[in-house]
Amino acid sequence: MMTGTGALAGIRLLEIDAIGPVPLAAMLLADMGAEIIRIARPPSAAAGDWDDVGGDILHRSRAVTYLDLKQDADREQLLALVERADGLIEGYRPGVMERLGVGPDVCLARNPRFVFGRMTGWGQSGPLAMRAGHDINYLSITGALHAMGDRRGTPPVPLNLVGDYGGGAMFLIFGLLSALLAAQRTGQGQVVDACITDGVASLMSLFYAWQPKGLWEDAPGSNLLDGAAPFYRCYECADGRHVAVGCLEPKFFAQMVGGLGLSDRRYVQNDRDGWPAMQTDFAAAFKTKSRDEWAALFAMSDACVTPVLSMEEAPRHAHNEERGTFVGRHGIVQPAPAPRLSLDAAAIGEPSVATVEELIAAWS
Repeated sequence: MMTGTGALAGIRLLEIDAIGPVPLAAMLLADMGAEIIRIARPPSAAAGDWDDVGGDILHRSRAVTYLDLKQDADREQLLALVERADGLIEGYRPGVMERLGVGPDVCLARNPRFVFGRMTGWGQSGPLAMRAGHDINYLSITGALHAMGDRRGTPPVPLNLVGDYGGGAMFLIFGLLSALLAAQRTGQGQVVDACITDGVASLMSLFYAWQPKGLWEDAPGSNLLDGAAPFYRCYECADGRHVAVGCLEPKFFAQMVGGLGLSDRRYVQNDRDGWPAMQTDFAAAFKTKSRDEWAALFAMSDACVTPVLSMEEAPRHAHNEERGTFVGRHGIVQPAPAPRLSLDAAAIGEPSVATVEELIAAWS
């Protein structure tokens, strides 16, 4: 049984095995020192379409025990852990935990201070609550997917960073920790309804604030931060690789233009009528050197020009190496714990397997 030594040391949580946001949330909490027991189905009872959910990294820093919650004895073992834990996170569709006999009412009856964290795509209520969905579907009904991509093209298929992990895992953690603080103050637990569509909508707050002021056009590829601005987008270089340009501020824009050798053009940065010609000029200039040549040229400037690195390259970048942004563990390169606290350092712990009896003894 692992005991945490970080900022969340002493917090005891149960994680009902899931895919998507739940394991990432549990990993981040465990990296910060929370003691987490992952409740997984016995291998003989496990079923599903996912052979690998990233467990080599996402299951780090916590213990696992195997329970079949369809069995009375295993349910009772889970509830024995509930009595000793501070909270739980799960990612089933609404009503599944209740049908298994371990829903919020049952858990709170056994432990009134218990925080029951629920992670779904559509939420615990609403006409879509019982429907299947994935990251791209959740983005699509919040306005986020429409806001991405090229003005003339089909919306992109993004990585599941914005939905599952941004609107999901991060809001689950935020809600869980908020409820745990409240439980410490009041002695009363509660249910956290973490919904990806709610979270993504919240992440879109800036753009919903800008739109009625005329600062954001409700069309992809038309705005300052969606690729329309020639000074906030990516460009292909002579070797077919790319650089990312993000010089929003005038003084940074001037450094970028100077680095490209275009200072004589006298661009008016925010004159949208001039953006097409500006983009053409920038694209032609970037095609004259390789990605790494441009990266070296701009490395010590504030021009906000950086190389677009592959996953293979990123851990070897000098900045990432010096900060230890990636670490090697058992032959696997993986992101180091984040964020960094000045007093309570986060750490990666070894995963382990334990019986419920061992876990109960450790938490008694």
